[in-house]
Amino acid sequence: MRTVELLCAPALDAAVRAAWDRLAATGLPSLARNTHPTNRPHLTLATVDAFPPGAAARLADLFDAALPVPATVDRVAVLDGSAPLVWLVRPAPQLLALHGAVWDVLAGAPGPRPWHQPGRWIPHLSLALRFGDADRRRARAVVGADRPAGEFVAARSYDSATRTVRRFA
Repeated sequence: MRTVELLCAPALDAAVRAAWDRLAATGLPSLARNTHPTNRPHLTLATVDAFPPGAAARLADLFDAALPVPATVDRVAVLDGSAPLVWLVRPAPQLLALHGAVWDVLAGAPGPRPWHQPGRWIPHLSLALRFGDADRRRARAVVGADRPAGEFVAARSYDSATRTVRRFA
């Protein structure tokens, strides 16, 4: 599996990591506990089984032209009732345009994950995985009413087979 992800500017990255730390300190699930060196705050734009020929170079060119993109974090939510705890990201026009352009580059890629495709995608920054909906209220209190803003300033791809990342921009 290959992803296409946007990376946060330092201040937004720090805000997400601080939320991770607050969740972990109270005993709630948190991505702060994931110690893999590739773990960092990011927004996933697309996930496919493999990139079509030439897609990596086209994605690099796309990100060189499009970044940075503004980011404003919204409310805390649990996706699908018992899945990731996330900070929703307001879908600014620039972000939506970039998302669509990424999927244009990936047209014909094998194994596209439908939840990342245009029309179904919910932009978010993950705070914890496998989070029970029953703890949502407590998580909102722990994360607080913060609504950090910043930018997405870089892009990468995660390869689940090798557990490595490749920077695009």
